[in-house]
Amino acid sequence: MYKTQNSVSHRRRPAFTPGTQLCILSVILIIIIVLTLWNTSNLRSVLNYSTENYAKDVTCQLAEDITARLESNQQNMILLADSISRIDYSTGTEALKEFLNRKAEILDFDILIFIDSRGNTIPSVSDAQDLWQLPSVQESLQGNTEVAYIEGQSLLYSTPVYSGSEIIGVLTGIHRKENIQSLIQPKAFSGESLTCIIDNSGKVVVSPTELKPFLQLDDIFKSGKDRNTENEIVKMMDNMKSNRDGVFPFTAVNGDELIMSYHPLNVNQWVLLTLIPADLISYGANVYTVKTFLIIGGIAVVFILFLASILRFYSYHRKHLEQLAFSDPVTGGMNYSAFQLQYEELVKAAPPLTYTLIMLNVKGFKLINENYGTAAGNDTLRYIYKILLRHTEPGEFAARSEADNFFLCIKEREKQAIQFRLDAMIHDINSFNKTRETPYYLTILQGAYLIDDPTLELTIIQDRTRTAYQNQASGAHPSCAFYDADFTRQLQTEQELNDLFEQSLKNHDFQVYLQPKVRLLDGGIAGAEALVRWIHPQKGIIFPSDFIPIFERNGKICRLDLYMFEEVCRLLQQWNQKGQPWLPVSVNLSRQHFKNPEFLKSFSEIAGRYHIPQNTIEFELTESILLDPQQIEIVKKSIHKMHCLGFLCSLDDFGSGFSSLGLLKEFDVDTIKLDRQFFLDISKEKSRDVIACLIELAKKLNVRTVAEGIEVQEQLDYLRDIGCDMVQGYIFSRPLPSKEFEAFCAV
Repeated sequence: MYKTQNSVSHRRRPAFTPGTQLCILSVILIIIIVLTLWNTSNLRSVLNYSTENYAKDVTCQLAEDITARLESNQQNMILLADSISRIDYSTGTEALKEFLNRKAEILDFDILIFIDSRGNTIPSVSDAQDLWQLPSVQESLQGNTEVAYIEGQSLLYSTPVYSGSEIIGVLTGIHRKENIQSLIQPKAFSGESLTCIIDNSGKVVVSPTELKPFLQLDDIFKSGKDRNTENEIVKMMDNMKSNRDGVFPFTAVNGDELIMSYHPLNVNQWVLLTLIPADLISYGANVYTVKTFLIIGGIAVVFILFLASILRFYSYHRKHLEQLAFSDPVTGGMNYSAFQLQYEELVKAAPPLTYTLIMLNVKGFKLINENYGTAAGNDTLRYIYKILLRHTEPGEFAARSEADNFFLCIKEREKQAIQFRLDAMIHDINSFNKTRETPYYLTILQGAYLIDDPTLELTIIQDRTRTAYQNQASGAHPSCAFYDADFTRQLQTEQELNDLFEQSLKNHDFQVYLQPKVRLLDGGIAGAEALVRWIHPQKGIIFPSDFIPIFERNGKICRLDLYMFEEVCRLLQQWNQKGQPWLPVSVNLSRQHFKNPEFLKSFSEIAGRYHIPQNTIEFELTESILLDPQQIEIVKKSIHKMHCLGFLCSLDDFGSGFSSLGLLKEFDVDTIKLDRQFFLDISKEKSRDVIACLIELAKKLNVRTVAEGIEVQEQLDYLRDIGCDMVQGYIFSRPLPSKEFEAFCAV
C-alpha cells in the first residue's frame, strides 16, 4: 500500500477494542429486552383500549346504517302512499291489493296494508280494528309519518294517504321480528356480538336472536354486585335520555368479559345496544406474550453469539476491509473516498493558500485502450499514479478520480513552482520513451486551483480545477491553467447569452448588416456579404466574437444561420418589390449544419417561400469546416446539392490554413475569398507574387476571387492591376444596416 493510504488507515483505527464494543452492545441489548418486556406487560391494556375504540367505531357505523334503513323505509312508504292516491279502487280492490303485494315483495316488507278512514283494510286482516286503534296509525291520520314497534317486536310503518288535501286513509307496512333481527345483526366481530334496539327507558324494541345476556346485564344492575358496572349503566341510562353514545367494559354474571356499546338511532329516541367479547382483539395475547418472551430470549442469545463472531471477524479482517473501502481497484492507491477524507483532515485545517488542488487528464487516453487494449490502459494508469506519488512530499496526496483523471493536492502556492513540479512529473512520466524505438508521448492536461478558502466543499474546488484545465491553451505540451474569477465570469456570460438567445430571435434583435462587394472592373456593386449583428435593447451591441463561438459549441448557430438566411430572403424580396434588381448576397454557413445530411432542405424551402431566383444567394464555407477525409466527402456532396438547388458556394478565409490549394481541387466552388492576411504586407514583392499566382490559378479554374479586408489604396491598386474580380473592405464601406446599404447602392 502506498504511503498516502497509510495515514488514512491509521486515522480510521477504531476508538474501542472489540471486547469493549461487545460489552457496549450487550448492555444495549439488555436494555432493549427490558424495554420490550415492559412494553409487553402493557399490551393487555392497550389491546382492551383498542377493542373499545374498534367496537365503538363499528357499532357507530351500524347505528348509522340502521337509521338510514329506517328512514329509507319511511320514504318508500310516502312514495307508495302517493301512488295509492292515484289508484281507482271504487269498483274493486283487486288492483290495489295486487299493487300492495307486489310492492311489499320488492321493498322487503312482510305486508303492506291500506286502512281507509272508516277502519277498513286492503287486503283485509283479522286484527284490522287493533291496527286502527294503534297510536302511530292515529298519528298518521293526523298527517304524520310514523314508525313504531308492536307486539312480537315487529316494526310498523304508517303514513297518510291523501286525495288532494284530504286524508283518505293510512298506508301501513310491517317488518316482522326476524326481518329486523337480520337488519341489526352486525357482520363484524366474527359473529361473536349480540345487538338489540331499545327505547330510552330501557324497554326492548327489537331483541337479538338470544336475549339472555341482556337479562344478565339487568341482573347486574339490580344486584349491585359490581359497583363500577352499576355506575356505567346509570351513566348509560342518562346518556340515552340525552341522545349521547358511549362504550364501557364489564364482567357478566357468568364471568365473561364483555363490552357494551350504545348509540342513538335518531328514530323515536331508540338506542342500538351491542355486546362484544372483550377479548375479541386480545384473544390469545397472553399466550403470544409468553412466546414473545421466549423468542426474545432466544434472539438475544443468538445475537450475542453472532455479534461476537462479527466482531472477531471484523477485528481479523479490518485492514483488508479498509483497503477495499479506500483503495482504487485500478491503481491500488487512494480512491476518491480516501482522497476526500485526507482533504478533510489536512487541507480544511490548514491556513488559506497552503495547498493547491490539481486535476490531470491524459489527453487521448481512449486511443490507448483502442490500440493496445484495456489491460495496457490500466497499466498506464497505475504507472502514472506511481510517478505522481514519487513526486509528492509529506502532507501531499494524490488519487485517481474516474477514467483517466487524477487529482493531486500539493503544498504549493506559487504558480511558477507548481508549473516546475508538474513539468518534472510529466517529464518523468514520459521517461519510458528512452527505451522505445518509436516514442509515444503522453500529453497531460493540467488545471489547478490555489485553495484560498479551505472551507469550500471539495466538489466545488474540484469543479474549479476542471474548469481551469478545460480552458487551457491547446498544444502538444500544454501548460497548467490556473483557475481565476474570469473563468466563472466567462461561464456566467455564456449562460447569460444562451438565456437571451430565444427571446432575441423572437424580437429580431439579431439584425442583418451588409458589407458591399465592389467589382474592380467598373466599380459597380457586385453583391454583399450578410453579417449578423446582435443589438439587444438592454445589453446594447453584443459582438459576434462574443456569441458566435458559444453558439458554435452548443449548436444554436444552426438556428441563427436559418434566421439570418430568412432575414436576407425577406430583404431581397422587399428590394425586388420596390423595383430594384436582384442583388447577389452571400451568407455564412456553420460547420454544425453538416452533421445533418438534409440540412439544405430547410434553406431551399425558405428561398422558395420568398421566390428567390437561382444563383442569387451564396453560401460561404470556412476552411475550418474540413477536418478529416470523411468530412471532406460530406462537404463535396453538399456543394453539389447546393448547385442543384440553385445556390452558389464560396470558400471563405482562403489561404488561412494548410490545405487551401488542395481544396480547390476537391471542391467545385464558385468563389474564393482571399484572407486579409495576404494583404497586410502588400509592399513586399514576395507577397505580391503569391497573390498574383492565386488569382491567376482561380481564373484558370473559372473561380471568381474576392479580396476581403482591403483598407488602403495601395492594396486596391495592386488588386486592380492583377485582375482581382471583387473587393470587400473598409476602403469602400464598413458593414451597413439595410437602410444605409440601400442608400450606399443608390449613390
